[in-house]
Parts: sequence; C-alpha cells; structure tokens
Amino acid sequence: MTRSRDRKRHGRRGFGGVVAVGGACVWVMAGSGVHAAEPDEAGYAASTSVGVHNAYLQSAFPYLADALDSGAGMLELDVWTNFFGSGWRVGHDSPFTNQNNCVGATSPDGLRSGDRNQALAACLTDLRTWHDANPGHRPIQLKFELKDGFADNLGRGPAAFDALVDEVLGDAVYRPGELTGDHASLDEAVASGGWPGRDELAGKFLIHLIPGTVEQGNPFDELWTDEEYGRHLRDLAASGELDRAVAFPAVLGAEAGDPRVGRYEESLRPWFVVFDGSASTYLESVDTGWYNERGYLLVMTDAHNVAPPISATDPTEEEALARVNELAAGGATVASSDWTGLPSVLSTVVPH
Repeated sequence: MTRSRDRKRHGRRGFGGVVAVGGACVWVMAGSGVHAAEPDEAGYAASTSVGVHNAYLQSAFPYLADALDSGAGMLELDVWTNFFGSGWRVGHDSPFTNQNNCVGATSPDGLRSGDRNQALAACLTDLRTWHDANPGHRPIQLKFELKDGFADNLGRGPAAFDALVDEVLGDAVYRPGELTGDHASLDEAVASGGWPGRDELAGKFLIHLIPGTVEQGNPFDELWTDEEYGRHLRDLAASGELDRAVAFPAVLGAEAGDPRVGRYEESLRPWFVVFDGSASTYLESVDTGWYNERGYLLVMTDAHNVAPPISATDPTEEEALARVNELAAGGATVASSDWTGLPSVLSTVVPH
C-alpha cells in the first residue's frame, strides 16, 4: 500500500479536563487536589505524564540512568538499522556509529560508569538493570524513532526487534498481547476494557514505534515503520503468536478525523491505538475528544511550541506546569519537550 503524504489538518480544539470549582473553571494542577480521580486510579490513557525528547543524548542526561531517575513518564531513543554500520545503533545524526549515554551496565553501581556510546542492546541492558533496582517504578513509555526504518533484509526487522527486546527486558515490558487478551485486536480491547490503570502498570515499560525522519524522506521507502510493525502485529495475531510482540506502532502526525483511514489498509487499522504528533496542531486544529472517547494514547510533542511558546529547554517551573496542564486538558497522555532540568515537572502526573 502506498502511503499518502498529503495529510490535511483541520478540526476544532478539545478541552476535556477542565474542572469547575466554586463556579469557576480551573486547570487541574499537579498536587492541587482538584481533580475527578487520582492519576493512579485512572486508566493509563486518562492521565497525562511528561516526556523527554531524545533522552539518550549525553547533552540531555550524562547517563541513561539519569533519564530514568528524572521521573519522566516517557523517554525517546533514536535507532538506526542501515548497512552502513553493524547491528542496531542509537544516535541522533550518526548513521554509522553509536552516540548516546548508554553503558550496558549489568549492576546498579555500573549505571554511571564505563564507556558510553553503546549499541541498542546496551541501552536495553541499562533499562533492565535500573528496572531491577527499582521494583514497582512508575510506568515508563519508551518511544523509539526508527531513523531509517526497519531493515529486515539485514536481520533488523520487526521480529528481530521483538527478539532483542524480549531477551533483555523480558517481563519488564507491557505487550500488545497483554492488552489484547481475548479480543480480536488492540482497538477492540481498548474499546471494551481500556488500558490498565497506572498502578497496574507499575514496574513496566511500554514501547511505541514511529517512522524516522530519514525514512520519511526516502523516496524509495514506501513501507514505513508504523505500517511494517502494524502488519507484523496483524500477522502474529492471525497465527496465535501475538505474545511475541513487544511494541505498539504509532500513527505519526496530528490529523483531524481518524488518521488511520487514509494511511493503512483496513486490516491494519485495528492495530493502531497510539497516536503521536505536534501538540500545537492537536490543540489548535484537531478534536482530541475523538481520541479520549476511544481510550487511545495521545502523545503530544514539542509542548513548548503551543502558543504562546515557552522555552524548549529551560522554562520556569510555573510555565512548564501550566503547559502540561493545558495539554492534559486537551487529552494528552504524554506532554513531551526537552525540559531535562525540571525534575519536579518531569515527574508530574495529572488526570485529564
């Protein structure tokens, strides 16, 4: 199926999450006590946490363990698969080598020592070691941008990704098969019972995948990461092997209506329940109530760019918290930016 690259954006802004107190409408603020349900009591899709863009960069955090200790509800890693280098590489603009804050520590005391700039397996090892040292930790969404897409012909396709993650993280990952249960698809499962609560997901990583910037700019690549992994889920489910999958493919790019309809063949659409795109577009021209009513996860990126824009790296705590609550009111599951120096904000969780 050839993907349409002309994605129109229109609609209206959604404002679920504003509460009336004493006749006045106020934003739900972290720790204010003004909300309908505690975040841990609500389904995962009904709460908003804060994410960090490119959390693997040494300029963001010296070590991946620092990102994990920051309290952030989502951490993003960029992965390369092409033939210019060996294995799965983690870096921003380095298709040949690894450039990151991962060390591959096998014990907690090694999480902040040793050589950085390691391959994806080492990043996963850091995640596992930190997980084992922090039982019952907050649920953490891991966003993987496949910079140049999967490379199945090089042994770096969806099945190989599943095998690598399973080998290292194992039961630390909340999987599509767990959400689907006895239902026919992820969409049916979310519509029927919804996501577990944050308390039920304690001690778990939840992975979602998006197409990378290089992949999107490659005129010869018509099978992007989202579609390729969506097919993978569909086919695993058909063969009764969905428990092997470790990730959720995400629909990338804010768009009004059901963005799956113009992008994927009908059999793939029920395997997309995570959506990822610009906070500005979602809030300004999309009815986000559509996502919230269906219990989908809605990741809003570049939270700082919503008008009026604030700093992408060092806003005041008051500015950042106000922005998080604005996105929560608009239905975001994750409000993402680069606020690495504000742990009090990164650890914030509020209900919609």
